[in-house]
Amino acid sequence: MPLRLDVKRKLLARSDRSKAVDLHPTEPWVVVSLYNGNVHIWNYETQQLVKSFEVCDLPVRAVKFIPRKNWIVTGSDDMHVRIFNYNTLERVHQFEAHSDYLRSIAVHPTQPFIITSSDDMLIKLWDWDNKWQLKQTFEGHTHYVMQLVINPKDNHTFATASLDKTIKVWQFGSQTPNFTLEGHEKGVNCVDYYHGGDKPYLISGADDRLVKIWDYQNKTCVATLDGHAHNVSAVCFHPELPIILTGSEDSTVRLWHANTYRLETTLNYGLERVWCITALHGSNTVAIGYDEGSVTIKLGREEPAVSMDSSGKILWAKHSEMQQANLKAIDQATLDAAQDGERLSLGVKDMGASEIYPQTLQHSSNGRFVVACGDGEYIVYTAMALRNKAFGSGLEFVWGADPNFYAVRESSTTIKVYKNFKESNVIKPDIVLDGIDGGHLLASRSSSSLCFYDWETSNLVRRIEISAKRVYWSDNGEMVAIAGEESFYILKYNAEAVANAKPSDITVDGIEEAFDVIGEQAETIKTALWVGDCFVFTSSLNRLSYYVGGEIVTIAHLDRPLYLLGYIPKDNRVYACDKDHNVVSYKLLLSVLEYQTAVMRRDFDAADGLLKTIPKDQRTRVAQFLEKQGFKKQALAVSQDPEHRFELALSLGELKIAYELAHSADSEEKWKQLSQAATLKSDLMLAGECLGRARDFGGLLLLASCAGSVPLINKLADDSRASKQYHVSFISSFLVGDLEKCIDILIDADRLPEAAFFARTYCPSQVSRIVSLWRDKAARSLSGIGQKNVGESLADPIKYENLFPEFNQGLKAEQYLRQAVKVPLPASTKQPVNNERNLLEEMQQAIEAGKLTFDEEGNATLKGVPRSTIPQTNGILSGIVAAAATSTAAATSSTKPPSYRKRTPSPPSRQQTPPFEDAHSDQEANSAESESSFQPLPARPDVVRDRPRPDIVPTSGGPDVLADSQPSAQQPEVVRDTMRWSDDEFGESNDGNDDAEDLNLDDLNLDEEDEA
Repeated sequence: MPLRLDVKRKLLARSDRSKAVDLHPTEPWVVVSLYNGNVHIWNYETQQLVKSFEVCDLPVRAVKFIPRKNWIVTGSDDMHVRIFNYNTLERVHQFEAHSDYLRSIAVHPTQPFIITSSDDMLIKLWDWDNKWQLKQTFEGHTHYVMQLVINPKDNHTFATASLDKTIKVWQFGSQTPNFTLEGHEKGVNCVDYYHGGDKPYLISGADDRLVKIWDYQNKTCVATLDGHAHNVSAVCFHPELPIILTGSEDSTVRLWHANTYRLETTLNYGLERVWCITALHGSNTVAIGYDEGSVTIKLGREEPAVSMDSSGKILWAKHSEMQQANLKAIDQATLDAAQDGERLSLGVKDMGASEIYPQTLQHSSNGRFVVACGDGEYIVYTAMALRNKAFGSGLEFVWGADPNFYAVRESSTTIKVYKNFKESNVIKPDIVLDGIDGGHLLASRSSSSLCFYDWETSNLVRRIEISAKRVYWSDNGEMVAIAGEESFYILKYNAEAVANAKPSDITVDGIEEAFDVIGEQAETIKTALWVGDCFVFTSSLNRLSYYVGGEIVTIAHLDRPLYLLGYIPKDNRVYACDKDHNVVSYKLLLSVLEYQTAVMRRDFDAADGLLKTIPKDQRTRVAQFLEKQGFKKQALAVSQDPEHRFELALSLGELKIAYELAHSADSEEKWKQLSQAATLKSDLMLAGECLGRARDFGGLLLLASCAGSVPLINKLADDSRASKQYHVSFISSFLVGDLEKCIDILIDADRLPEAAFFARTYCPSQVSRIVSLWRDKAARSLSGIGQKNVGESLADPIKYENLFPEFNQGLKAEQYLRQAVKVPLPASTKQPVNNERNLLEEMQQAIEAGKLTFDEEGNATLKGVPRSTIPQTNGILSGIVAAAATSTAAATSSTKPPSYRKRTPSPPSRQQTPPFEDAHSDQEANSAESESSFQPLPARPDVVRDRPRPDIVPTSGGPDVLADSQPSAQQPEVVRDTMRWSDDEFGESNDGNDDAEDLNLDDLNLDEEDEA
């Protein structure tokens, strides 16, 4: 029977005449050398041109990859060999190798050698490790040497084909050929070795239009393939499949069975003459070069013929040879120590040869039988000794869930069902069959529909309009997965509804209630199996994953395609193999799968019981599953990963748990996240502590200004200044009206020009000092001519009064402003800002009214303000004013403040201010006097000593002038709010004031606000 291999075209690239092709062993690349002197590298998966470069102006007749060096080696009609790095396209080396056209190049698989053949009738061996030294020359042919190939089973020998009608076999180190094969009537163009270990065969193609297979041990011609209508230019034994490929100048590529020598199929892509064919070991990919381009095709399927029963016995076919391995032979200690993806060392037992070339192997559900299917036939063997049980013709074979049933697809329209190895039914669907699948129901697939049949009666159960590639049933028959081209569907089978269906319920499409759709996932499945209600699969992206509860959980990312064999619950491992039959395993705990299944079924009692059996190193994976299902509280309790637990605690609002985790990790990022969460829950104490630990001074500034705590802002200014966060420090100091500190911060930040302008605006008394610093800096930073001029260009207002008119008035206004802020104002008064006031005019009015006087030293005195509250300064007229320490009058009485969250938005920090001296004796007179002195300001707000606003400044002075007031009665006592950040975990204050609410900030040890 024929092989019936599918041939899929991967790439068709049109170009100039292709003289040689080669395939990269690890990348999906094909390199093509052209008659016009160029070389192209194509990606046959994406159909994209990867690289293109020019070698010379003459035909390049030979090209090969050298993957271990990242090289491409070429041979051309200018007699030169050139070597290029295919990543950088750099030419590594070139040399003249022959005295005529180069025809062929072979790369030694293990040694640093290449072999070249030429029209000069010579074969030469070159060593690239010794600067491309010529190691040996082989002479013996009497005409052009068209091709050479190294024996894959013996790297010391190689064969050559020549137009002298002979094939010669050579050995490295010997000057003469080992032997010569003669039989072609015309020149031989091509030669290749058989890759299998069972046959010592060579194949050759010649201008006599014949292909000959040779036994090079007996030196005889085994077979002759006749079919081409023109010269045979390329031949190839496929390294994986029992296929011979031959190409001819008649524009066709013919595929022959390597065992029977029957012609399987003929390919003609309309690209004129065929010049070269190459196949890749370990792959089904074949590249072909034509007159008008190149084609890359894939033959058959790369999935190996392998099967494993439930006990761990693995059977595979290597070509026609059957081999067996047993996982039970691996001791438990070795299995426990095996890493995921590590190759398992198995003892392999030869089971003999199959009469057919198996393309698929499949065990029955009970493991007693195994079927081999291929070459259009099937053979059922006993699993133990591989004795024939049944055989027949068929394109496809599947087992039922009941091992007594199996089905055979005989053609695209006929399915035969067998029971106890006897034919029981014949199904002839009204569709063109693409394939069948076994399981609890028999499934037949077409390009547009999927039909399920009952094994016993062969009646149609359900027709689904879907283009399916495979169907996978769970062991209990309740779940089924339908794999499509780009997605898969999970369905639930209602066996009871099918059994109880009435004749009226059965339509043309079967029983509608037979299946319920559970979910759909956009994954392309390659191989799959069920473990309970969990669907384990490998995808086209080389990921090993499983589906449960609408979610896909990735077990591992694979470095190569793997094919699932099965799952053994005792080992808690899923087993897979690659195309070379290397078996690997991945740990997949059955307890985890059972727990997830119980959660999906909402059987929480069973899930709680199973949780105890899950190891701690697997519980984070379980927690992630619970989180996706919406059970975040349970996930928080189960998870062992601190990062995961922290995220869950934040999402659940469990700030105490999040605080403990952040404290353990001590990560700034976590403290910032926790501060945001605490702010959202209005837990400002915790937010403050987190901001402090994160050293987020910007956040602290926002929180402190909202709280209205002057000591906190002062502390923030000091800490941010120490951390060189000058912007925050400056704003904090400006908010509390500490102008001298603002200037010092600008000086620390080396912003002397800004400091000078700031002082000129708010503190004229500081200008002289800053100009001196600015001048010194200019002198240090400049050298040579101009140094003196730059320094002298900075004028000191004290020395150059003519350049700064009214500067002395500004100094007096500064002193006036310092005193005016002490005047009490009614709280209802709207305080105007500086740009709405004329300070000099106000000061002059106050002097004329007798409310403001200056002593001999230039100190200002405003009537009605006790002397003890006036800051002491040096003379104003001298222009050198230094701020002295300000003493604060102690409050005569205090009351406890209300809770932080309940208090009104009134100014948060106040202290009782002494009234005017004559407030009790002559209130009316004082009122009249005040009205006459301060005509521009009709409002009379209270005096506020500490207020977190830049326009109402504390005792150290500020930018805005406060108007006089008319105290008609004793001012009400106003106390300062008590507000602190505590050291304890969640706001337990350490100062003994139990009524004051705390803000947590371990890093800020603040003095109490009510300390003067």
